[in-house]
Amino acid sequence: MKNSAVENILDQKKVSTHIYFLLFSMAGTGSVIIIKNDYQVWHTYLSIFLLIFIQLEVFIFLAGIIFKDLKSGKTSKEVTRIILSRFAFFYLACFFAAIIIVLIFHYAQQLLIGGDLSKVPYNFIHYEFKTWFKATITGLTLGGVIFIIIQWQDALKREQKLREENLIFQNETLKTQINPHFLFNSLNTVSSLIQSHPEKAEEFINNLSSVYRYILDNRQKDQVSLQDEVDLIKSYFNLHRVRDEEKIMLNIEISDPDEFKILPVSLQILIENAIKHNIATRENPLRISVYLENDNVVVKNNLQKKASQLKSTHIGLKNLSERIRLISGRNLIIEETNNYFIVKVPLLI
Repeated sequence: MKNSAVENILDQKKVSTHIYFLLFSMAGTGSVIIIKNDYQVWHTYLSIFLLIFIQLEVFIFLAGIIFKDLKSGKTSKEVTRIILSRFAFFYLACFFAAIIIVLIFHYAQQLLIGGDLSKVPYNFIHYEFKTWFKATITGLTLGGVIFIIIQWQDALKREQKLREENLIFQNETLKTQINPHFLFNSLNTVSSLIQSHPEKAEEFINNLSSVYRYILDNRQKDQVSLQDEVDLIKSYFNLHRVRDEEKIMLNIEISDPDEFKILPVSLQILIENAIKHNIATRENPLRISVYLENDNVVVKNNLQKKASQLKSTHIGLKNLSERIRLISGRNLIIEETNNYFIVKVPLLI
């Protein structure tokens, strides 16, 4: 997805951003010249231009710090509350930064002309403060209102995008789990177990029920307990274990999973992906490991790719990656070596 308007404005690594600041500063200085209708005092307007430009650079730098990480999926009320509270702090920070900038600027001017540095604070407070205060408050208010509107709209667009992705995810996840192939295999398994191993048939039905119940209960949520997700993949794995016996092995090494949150059905998608795209035999079983690494849950399997891959439903890694990015602001990490396929899912805070 393309960067938002706010992200582009805050990105001071781009040369184009500083060019925009220069053009804006020129336009602001030109407006002052037109209002005063005095074209003779060029050095005064050069000072105004430099002050506007320097303050823009500092204000945007502060905005990048104060408004960072506002990317997780939240409700409209939460977005508005967070932006307004941060904006109040941003406004005060910019005001005090502007005082420091203008004082430093006056000190620099006096140094250049050999003036008396001790009079800078006095002259500013008694002769310039009222005019400076009005201009600064007006500029901060106008710029702040424009910035907060852009920030708010971008946050709501992310929320809308997340809703759309969730709808796609819900639909595709349910279609994946109830597709005829999956149901056909499950019913066949139950049918064969009822007569030969009725206790296993009951266990299989319970696991199948747990998988569907979990998906239906959590399809609209942005996060669930890691413990619940671990329970889901155990139930899902048991469905395959009954059919495939020792061909697939799952090893989960996660301590205190109740302390963490994760995107619902994310681990199940990765387990399903590993089973779907790899060969599993008794001689060469598919080994899947799930464990914590820093602030990620890692799903790792040995690579035994099938010669002819099954047609993808397109929910997979692409959809999962986009939902994680929208909700957490972080990326799904995918690594493939000669022997292993590794996916790291960010934990949610």
